[in-house]
Amino acid sequence: MSCIAVSGSRASRPELDKMLEHLRSGDEVVVWKLDRLGRNTQSLLALIDDLEHRGVHFHSVTEGISTTGSMGRAMLTVMSAFAQLERDQLVERTRAGMAAAAEHGRKAGRREVTAGHAKVKRARDLKAQGLTPADIGKIIGASRATVYRYLRMEIKEAS
Repeated sequence: MSCIAVSGSRASRPELDKMLEHLRSGDEVVVWKLDRLGRNTQSLLALIDDLEHRGVHFHSVTEGISTTGSMGRAMLTVMSAFAQLERDQLVERTRAGMAAAAEHGRKAGRREVTAGHAKVKRARDLKAQGLTPADIGKIIGASRATVYRYLRMEIKEAS
């Protein structure tokens, strides 16, 4: 059995397409959770129908659902509806949170770090004292890659 990472929300899912091309009658598709396989109930059930017509079984580990029996198919329909509901609620809550933040003047995403940021200045000072980027990272609580980015940031903005 091979594991293939698949996102249930992306429009293009090349890894899923590759897996589907290689499936043969008697194979079994195993997913961790139903919402990893389908974008919505309709697409998930259509995919399961396709698998069944090809003689491929389906198993969802978290929900404990398997299409090898008639009860499994009924449970699949119910659980896929709940998975879609859960996803829809998550999207609604995310949008509501972003809207509330925007009303208070905050925008989504990370805050921009500029050459004037305290950690950038501290990294520059520590580098001037001869410390390595790894040591600077430990002191300021950042990864070595971030330290390098901070040090380059200073060079770019000074030019």
